[in-house]
Parts: sequence; structure tokens; C-alpha cells
Amino acid sequence: MEQSQLDALLSSIRACRVCVEEFGHEPRPVVQVAPGTRLLICGQAPGRRVHESGLPFDDPSGDRLREWLGVDRRAFYADPRIGVAPMAFCFPGTNPKGGDYPPPPRCAALWRQSLVACLPKVELTVLVGAYAQRWALGDTPRRSMTETVAAWRTYGPAVIPLPHPSWRCAGWLRRNSWFENELAPYLRVRVAAILSGAITLHEPATRSR
Repeated sequence: MEQSQLDALLSSIRACRVCVEEFGHEPRPVVQVAPGTRLLICGQAPGRRVHESGLPFDDPSGDRLREWLGVDRRAFYADPRIGVAPMAFCFPGTNPKGGDYPPPPRCAALWRQSLVACLPKVELTVLVGAYAQRWALGDTPRRSMTETVAAWRTYGPAVIPLPHPSWRCAGWLRRNSWFENELAPYLRVRVAAILSGAITLHEPATRSR
């Protein structure tokens, strides 16, 4: 896929305003991919902090995810082999209980297949959370997020499902020690192998509104 073709698609994504009336705030699509992306991280939707900075996983959840992946913050944003494409590119807003709304399904329906088709070098797709897992893996028979992640060996080597790395997963990690003992070490080895070749890192920059 030529850079110009991907650039044109990303320009269309970043100009998208389909959900502006639904959100009640100005959309700010956040996506980080390049033609050479080999590790693709698929999460839910940006939170408020990511909405403000324009950097994917620019929050404590991202710190935990980077620990699971075995990559530092600079590489996460500067290595073009690492891509981030959530199920919805914009912050969906905060619900009355204080949490974020789920990612609107229309975003994936509009953009996801086209974007994935533009990334032919992806070797590993990391599915972060139930929304990404259901889109990529289907839900028949329907599995819980825990059941999906526990069955991670059945999806390899091209796909690895993960829980969402928010603060809410701390209790989940205590109840499921196999994650830190088995899955996380395997994930770090896979990521290290994918990123083992030398490459020039570029300084990340936030995107203007």
C-alpha cells in the first residue's frame, strides 16, 4: 500500500464529523498507523485525556499496556512499526455515572475494513478489550472477555486478545494470575521479535485541533 493511499484514507478519517451531533463536542479522531505497521493495537475509543492530547493511550492505561508489550513510551509513539487503531477514533463522551460511553459501532462500520486493508505488513494484532475482540473474532458462541483472553493460544500467532489495561483490571489480574505468568511474557517475546530490526525513531507530535 503506497503512502499516498494511506495518507488519503487517514485524512478522510481525521476529517470525519459523522458523530458530531451525537457527541455534543467537537470530534477529534485519533489513529496512529503507517504503511510499515507490523504491530497493530486495537482498543476501544479514546478517553478524555487522549482526546485532549491527540496521542493514543496517553494515560495510565497506556502505561500498563506498554508494560505488557515491553516497549517504552518513546518507541510506542515514534516507531512506525507500532500502530494504534481503536474501534472508534473519537472520544464518545462521559455517561451520567462518570464512565465513558462505549465506542459507537458506526465508526468501525465506516472505516475499519478500509484501514485494515491498507496495512498489509501487520504481523500481530492485539485486541484490547471486548469491543475489539467481538469485532475481530465474532461472538458466536459468545464468550466473555475473560474467556476470550484465557483462550489466547487458539487465536495465535496473528492475534492476541488482552483485557483493557485500565485501573479496573487490577482485581482481574489478581484473580487471573495466568495472565502475568503466561500471556504477558509470551506477548513481550512476540513484540520484541517483531521490533528486533533496527529502525530510525521519529519524535512524536500532537496533532493540532
